[in-house]
Amino acid sequence: MSGHKRHIFLLLLSGASATSALAGEANPSPDQRARDIVSRMTAEEKLKLLHGPMPALLAPAKRPQGVPLGAGFIEGIERLGVPMLVETDASLGVSNLMEMRKGDVATALPSGLSLASTWNPAVAEAGGRMIGAEARAKGFNVMLVGGVNLVRDPRAGRNFEYLGEDPLLAGSLAGAQIAGVQSNNIIATIKHFALNDQETGRNVATVEMDEAAMRESDLLAFQIGIERGDPGSVMCAYNRVGGVHACEHAFLLNDVLRRDWGYKGFVMSDWGAVHSTKAILAGLDQQSGEQIDSKPYFSTMLAQAVEKGEVPATAIDTAAKRVLRSIYAHGVADNPIVPGQAIDYDAHGDIAQQAAEQGIVLLRNEGKILPLAANAKSILLVGGNADIGVPGGGGSSQVHPVGGLKRVTRGAESGVAAGFAKRGYGGTAPLDALRAALPQAAISFLDGKDVAATRDAAAKADIVIVFAEKYATEAADQPDLALGEGQDALIDAVADANPRTVVVLETGNPVLMPWHDKVPAILSAWYGGQRGGAAIARVLTGAVNPSGHLPVTFPAAVDQLPNPVLPGSDAPPADKETRAVYGLQAGTKPFEIRYPEGSDAGYRWFDRKAVKPLYPFGYGLSYTQFRYGDLKVSGGKTLTVRFTVTNTGDRAGVDVPQVYVVRPGKAKRLIGWGRPDLKPGESAQVSVTADPRVLADFDVKTQRWIVPAGTVRVEVGTSAVDAALSDTAKLARVSRRP
Repeated sequence: MSGHKRHIFLLLLSGASATSALAGEANPSPDQRARDIVSRMTAEEKLKLLHGPMPALLAPAKRPQGVPLGAGFIEGIERLGVPMLVETDASLGVSNLMEMRKGDVATALPSGLSLASTWNPAVAEAGGRMIGAEARAKGFNVMLVGGVNLVRDPRAGRNFEYLGEDPLLAGSLAGAQIAGVQSNNIIATIKHFALNDQETGRNVATVEMDEAAMRESDLLAFQIGIERGDPGSVMCAYNRVGGVHACEHAFLLNDVLRRDWGYKGFVMSDWGAVHSTKAILAGLDQQSGEQIDSKPYFSTMLAQAVEKGEVPATAIDTAAKRVLRSIYAHGVADNPIVPGQAIDYDAHGDIAQQAAEQGIVLLRNEGKILPLAANAKSILLVGGNADIGVPGGGGSSQVHPVGGLKRVTRGAESGVAAGFAKRGYGGTAPLDALRAALPQAAISFLDGKDVAATRDAAAKADIVIVFAEKYATEAADQPDLALGEGQDALIDAVADANPRTVVVLETGNPVLMPWHDKVPAILSAWYGGQRGGAAIARVLTGAVNPSGHLPVTFPAAVDQLPNPVLPGSDAPPADKETRAVYGLQAGTKPFEIRYPEGSDAGYRWFDRKAVKPLYPFGYGLSYTQFRYGDLKVSGGKTLTVRFTVTNTGDRAGVDVPQVYVVRPGKAKRLIGWGRPDLKPGESAQVSVTADPRVLADFDVKTQRWIVPAGTVRVEVGTSAVDAALSDTAKLARVSRRP
């Protein structure tokens, strides 16, 4: 960056020449500072805080000099010391596909489902701290991180970004990640508020769900994430809820978010999710990527609406104060960005690798074929582009990793995803990592395209490791749960040729496994990020004892799902009028999404219906064994559960014992978990105290959480279906506000 451009950029970000009337006050609060600044702003300056463009859609001459090319920016007010907000995607690292041709790179975290498989808030916070530091070093002070939409359908294309199907697990990890990002004095978001649980029809669909079900599931995940992470912004979603667009949904934004939860930050729109100027009255504060919307609702049109008396000027003041409050509350104004800082990619790669290692789930290990024997002489790797890297998901969250993306193709041949989603491979290659870990073995690779040749080579190897992948991307759901691309037939053929076959799944979703009983070992490695190949190699060889546990249910068949047919997948194409109304180039006609499971998403649905999945929520094996005992349960206003975990095997390992509650007539619910790290023969006590909301029902009439008095069963186990210990306790009636 030239000295001239750097000087302009620093002025834009810091407003270095401005003074404040509060300079003499002792530690004014963020609210005080926001009120003071708004009182001295012109109407035009206030509006500047409420809308911003996507820089890639601006002519280069119209982009602020020195500002990195990211998701968007909001102009600052230099004379008042209000910094420019420079925004970047997303949850898995500093997304930089717009800068690919310029060679920009960033550390790629594993996928959200991989992170959720760690069940470890400390890892989530460390990853957030790392990607937030990179964002800051690259010149960004807003990171669009914190996706917490629940996995309701395993075909949804964006599930790989999110944190599973349980509100307590997802909210806890999202909160930790957000706190890590914001420790860098930048703003993080939590998104996409709310019920944006699939990509099909995301701009036109309306989710029809009763308030109690929303409060007990998706909204609870957001509430927990906000409580634990205190994000500076909430990003509202594309979809409609009850027929109303999420970004102008007064019940969600004003009643739930602000009145009930006391949220003090600002609400930004998703890119292209604004539909009116009156959205500001419903709780929207900022229009993001305004060129993607059909009209400039929060700039010239909002000014006109105020002049006409359609929107009161006080609404502009309120929105501007919320934006400013977050700027001051999270240290953005007081800690100006200095772009171009050096990044320790090696140290950051270590953080990504630790997350990947803890997120790998050992699903099957018959005959203890894993870890790989040190004396294995010949190992054949098959498929998955394991010779060049690991796959990642597509869309706005995608990161161009250190070392670059390889074999990059379109993420879709048609539809919205074709325009911006990429399919590529990056990070460390599993082939290279395994060769380094097992130098004494002859390790070869075949791409698997010639099934007959692969079968013949497999028959001659001591062990075969098949890397099976399934691409997922924003803007497109998956048509089914099959691996596709002939991979099921390939695995079947290889397993016939060699009974010592290991399958490594690199997917963004659960998949079906018609070959399941033929292979003795299966790993779910998800999308492994920057050092996914190294993490896989360390788990396969036993350098790392697997500790990941599933954050989602793997169904045995699509007809086990609440919606066997993905909602909207059979909807007719949008006509010209519909496209004009919703600002669409393509898509479907509006349709309704109904979730028969209501608040019982994921494992709760399977429990309610007494259906056996292929692999249950919470499941995960280890190379050692654990025993549970000494269960003590106490009731009252909540549940406190204590028990002992003992490592009875011959390897050190981390266990993830889970605690569930079963109320009469209700599906079981996760109330907590532990992560004891134990040496052979070592024991540790785990204690879990339940958040009363996961024990309660939401009563719409009284607008309160109600824990009914009565006896409940408590289960401690290795998954949602495998209880090792159980007991009962009596709960007192509890009534609390949202």
